[in-house]
Amino acid sequence: MTHIDHFLGKEYGRTSFDAGITPALRIQPGTGQTIGFETDDALYAELHDKKDLSQCESTINPVTGPVYVEGAQPGDTLKVTIRDIQLKEYGWSVSLPGSGALASRMGEDVFSRQIPIEDGVVKLTENLSAGVRPMIGCIGTAPAGQPGSTIMPSFPSGGNMDLTDAKPGSIVYLPVEVEGAYLSIGDIHAIMARGESSFVAIEAEGVAVVEVDLVKGKKIRAPRIETADEWCFIGIDNPVQQSITNGYEDMFDFLTIDNGWDEGDAYVVMSALAHSELGGPTGSENPDPLHPFNAVGAVTVHRLPKSVLEA
Repeated sequence: MTHIDHFLGKEYGRTSFDAGITPALRIQPGTGQTIGFETDDALYAELHDKKDLSQCESTINPVTGPVYVEGAQPGDTLKVTIRDIQLKEYGWSVSLPGSGALASRMGEDVFSRQIPIEDGVVKLTENLSAGVRPMIGCIGTAPAGQPGSTIMPSFPSGGNMDLTDAKPGSIVYLPVEVEGAYLSIGDIHAIMARGESSFVAIEAEGVAVVEVDLVKGKKIRAPRIETADEWCFIGIDNPVQQSITNGYEDMFDFLTIDNGWDEGDAYVVMSALAHSELGGPTGSENPDPLHPFNAVGAVTVHRLPKSVLEA
């Protein structure tokens, strides 16, 4: 089990990404020390019993934090390396009426199922299990303007993006918009299919163990994720085509500006090898108040194989 230098319990759960919140922890970046963010899924247990979201008292999708990063200034980039995600003994599958791509199929009744997690296996049904693929659904720094939502929309410095690539071994790069960055993490999943048809996937309490560093003077438009094999550039905008354009432009600039590629070479290689897909279902703008689970805009993911950088 990964060593944890600083532990933040789920009692530090917050309902927004907000630089006005007193930091739960202040750290120096680049020390190699780890921070454990414990996450909270109490809402799903309560919903399982009450079958009515309006009767539940627990907070929906809280994030733990925030962490103040010494020296972080607007225009910098926060580098968050995910060292480990430690899951607890079960998770939840829940259908919230009106949410997700299957809302019309699941109807108006709350569906919920407790999902056992044991020995690295998620028991989805009586007959079907899958190996755990833990990930962080909600990660970000505080926006410079209004506080950021932990549900929807996602925003340029993060939020509830629900990206499967935010997993152990990956590095998440986040824009810094306020002094201190104010990093928060929540919404761990035991396993989730890309795109998250259900809007909630297999939610699970756990502890995300990360290491934080700072890239001074490096300004990025939206989050990026570096995995063992890929660079993932996240588009966050409305409409979906603009989100796609943003992600591809960021990849192009990464190749030509950051890595010195010829523009023609970048154009050709991206046309041949750079894949694009929808990210999580939370959108990029505030939803209609009458339909709070219907996303406006889009989160998109644009994948560049690392192998092209080694050629």
